[in-house]
Amino acid sequence: MKSEDKMNTDYLKEASRIFKLLSNETRLKMLVNLEDKAISVNELSALLDIEQSAVSHQLSILKKHQLVDTNRIGKSIYYRLDDPHILDIVNEAVQHSSHVIRGKKHGE
Repeated sequence: MKSEDKMNTDYLKEASRIFKLLSNETRLKMLVNLEDKAISVNELSALLDIEQSAVSHQLSILKKHQLVDTNRIGKSIYYRLDDPHILDIVNEAVQHSSHVIRGKKHGE
């Protein structure tokens, strides 16, 4: 991406929205669980020990911002990452958090 594109106000506003979405620990857990396979709401609810309605609500927010997508199989709807490189952002943030928590400088 060109440097002038990085300063585009619309791009920065959407990036800010994405960071707000990623500031929710439940949503982060959902995205990480969707890394390798599509998962139904019921499965995610069990994995995260969260009410199905809460899982559905959070997934609808992620879908609205094109972070997840759905696929219907029979009566079940399966969620999958719509934009797998979003996990690059999540993984970088987790790695940075590890440095902060351990009190280590980057590269140590």
